[in-house]
Parts: sequence; structure tokens; C-alpha cells
Amino acid sequence: MTDATGSTGFEDIPPTTLADLLGRGQVMDTGIRPLWPSPRRVAGPAFTVRCPRGDNLMLHAAIHRAEPGSVIVVESGDMDYALAGGNVCAVAQRRGIAAFVADGVIRDLAEVRAMGFPVFARGVIPIPGTKTAVEPFNVPVRCGGVRVHAGDVVVADEEGVVVVPRDRREQVLLDARAKSAKEAAESLDVWEAAHRARIDGILRANGFEG
Repeated sequence: MTDATGSTGFEDIPPTTLADLLGRGQVMDTGIRPLWPSPRRVAGPAFTVRCPRGDNLMLHAAIHRAEPGSVIVVESGDMDYALAGGNVCAVAQRRGIAAFVADGVIRDLAEVRAMGFPVFARGVIPIPGTKTAVEPFNVPVRCGGVRVHAGDVVVADEEGVVVVPRDRREQVLLDARAKSAKEAAESLDVWEAAHRARIDGILRANGFEG
């Protein structure tokens, strides 16, 4: 869900903060990565898509149906055929789609990089998939090892991709803002002292001397 300005509230929250709060289960694996260096952080509600092996029909249909600000999250059946190329990304960008997060591959990377459309995926291959398999939109999908439901908030940048469950959105946002404020107010000297005390305590509890 977004507000009247199209914001989820998570645009200024880094994935690292969310990962600390949500744990490993909501963080996509390292194979889902930005396909061009240092993309801007994106945050938006998931519009979920399934594309069976070798087919990209439903992603191509999704760009005309997802609401502006959405992150289109794709469960793909393979990494042998591209889900999308430059024109699909250009239309998605023109329609206000925030990003693609795909458990698969795309093509036309130079075009996508030049237009600055954020794509987080497993890689690039030049051959496109076919367009025959019809699947429902906005059913639960698995992407990067994470179960994603329509409306979950997806936050992604060069640090990784985190999925905030839609039913925990408000509390996670409050907790993330509180954590960020606390960290911003803490000097490195204070952090260092607390960090050393904690680490030394763990070492002593485990019989380490030195």
C-alpha cells in the first residue's frame, strides 16, 4: 500500500536495517542482485507474477496491469530464456513501475542500464522466452528463496532485497525508523565501546583468554 504521493514510507530505510529486524527468512539470496551498478533504492508493493519454464507471457502482461509504484516480482521456471528486454523495461518505466525483481534472467542489459530502470535478477541471456502460458496474477510466489505475497513491501538496493510482509508493514516501519534514529544519534566512540564490551563478554563466556 502507498500513500497519496505513491510512497510506502520505506524509501529511506536501507535493506540492512530491515534485515536486522526481519531475519534471514525475508531476505532474498545473493543471486538476486542489481544488474547494473549502484541503482537507486526502490520500495514498493509487490505485484506477483509466475512465468513457467521458457515462457515470459505473464511478465509482459503485467507491465500493463500493475499499478504505478509497484515492484513486479517474478517467479521464473528457469534461467535459460530471458523474461524481458529493453522495450518491456522501457514500457514498465514509462508506466511508473518501480522495478523488476526476478528469479530469472533478462536481456538487452545495455538498454536497461542506459534508461536507469532498476532490475534485480540472476543475470543476462540474449534469447527470449515464448509467450504461451497463462498464469494468475498476485498469487504467492517464491523469489530468491523468499515467499512473496501481493502487497508485501519489497525494498531493494545494492545491499540486497528484503520483503516486508504486508500484515507487519506498519510495525516494521515504526521499528525501522526507531532503529535508524538510535543509530544516527550514536557516535562511533559509543558504538565501539558497547561493541567491544559485548564481544569481550561473549569471549569470556566461552572460556577465551587473551
